[in-house]
Amino acid sequence: MNPWLQILALTLLPGLAMPAGALLAIREHIHPHWLETELRHSVLAFGAGALLAAVALVLVPEGMRELPTWLIALSFGGGGTAFMLVDRFLAAHRTAASQAVDMLLDYIPETLALGAAVALGSSGGLLLASLMALQNLPEGFNAYREMRRGRRFGSGRIVGLFTLIALLGPLAGFCGYLWLAPYPQVVGVIMLFASGGILYSVFQDIAPQIPLQRHWAPSLGAVAGFLLGMLGQMLTGA
Repeated sequence: MNPWLQILALTLLPGLAMPAGALLAIREHIHPHWLETELRHSVLAFGAGALLAAVALVLVPEGMRELPTWLIALSFGGGGTAFMLVDRFLAAHRTAASQAVDMLLDYIPETLALGAAVALGSSGGLLLASLMALQNLPEGFNAYREMRRGRRFGSGRIVGLFTLIALLGPLAGFCGYLWLAPYPQVVGVIMLFASGGILYSVFQDIAPQIPLQRHWAPSLGAVAGFLLGMLGQMLTGA
């Protein structure tokens, strides 16, 4: 496949999972109430499992490959710290968009790395794109619900915003393809920075919303999300 078309497909399709998640959240009000509640928590848990799979199976192993120990620690810790600072800024200004910002901060570094991976002929590109789609669907779902709680954004505006974010993915992918491929260490730093931020987001924003008393599907959803990442790695040979 033409590398430009490959980058477009690998970055745009995962990006479109974000507005798809928002559309799922719009239609999420189903009955009976216990099914609506458990479905919502299960979707969040599945997304957390997929995020952890992306970190553990792709981003961290690929990112560590070309870097010295001190830079690995600095990149990973810096990602978590940066996401924390963004969270604190959003909390101080009482905005109902922290999940959407986290989603954007995840998506751009990942698509940059994807573009560089295509240029380097890496076999991990398809796996990373698949895991991105798996994580972006529940992230879009969760971010939509958070923004709607604030009553400042209508459904159409939120879906439109998420679609615009999705269109940034191919742009970042092409930048990675054109300019980052000759610098594998820079790509590694970006992957580890994203990994630290993702891990912070999972335990700060997603995991606290998952538990339900006397319900077990959400926890199993996290296992299923991570398992899909494992199977994807095996099937793609990454």
